[in-house]
Amino acid sequence: MPETPPRLDRISDSYDPPLYFVTFNTHQRRRLLANEAVHRHFRAFAKIAQSRDIGVGRYVLMPDHAHWFVRGNLDFVLSQWIRLLKRTLSSALPMAYPHWQKGFFDHVIRNSESYAGKWEYVRENPVRAGLVTISEQWPWQGELVRLEAM
Repeated sequence: MPETPPRLDRISDSYDPPLYFVTFNTHQRRRLLANEAVHRHFRAFAKIAQSRDIGVGRYVLMPDHAHWFVRGNLDFVLSQWIRLLKRTLSSALPMAYPHWQKGFFDHVIRNSESYAGKWEYVRENPVRAGLVTISEQWPWQGELVRLEAM
């Protein structure tokens, strides 16, 4: 078995467990997510995750995509967790399938500057989209667990 390149050892040791910035989209960017039912399901899923040492931090649910920060325990597998999250959110959506664009985007947050920059971008999403005039007016956002970049 080949050895892991030294650079990858440093990255995995430095960010264990990593803080992820995650985004996924609805299929064909359908406007399905910015509503009370989806918000309630998202928050409930995150609260169950918290009981399993998985923290969902700040998040914004846009009409056709979602952004959030998450940190898991040492057994956390992001792709499996997102598959479960999508399944949970689908139960709050109309029966027309598919609901989701394949895959997701994730980025490991490496320091507090990166975290602050990503959050500022996410927080202002509803304003840039013309949905509200100030970000605080957007009802489909929040912070469930305070997460810090290491």
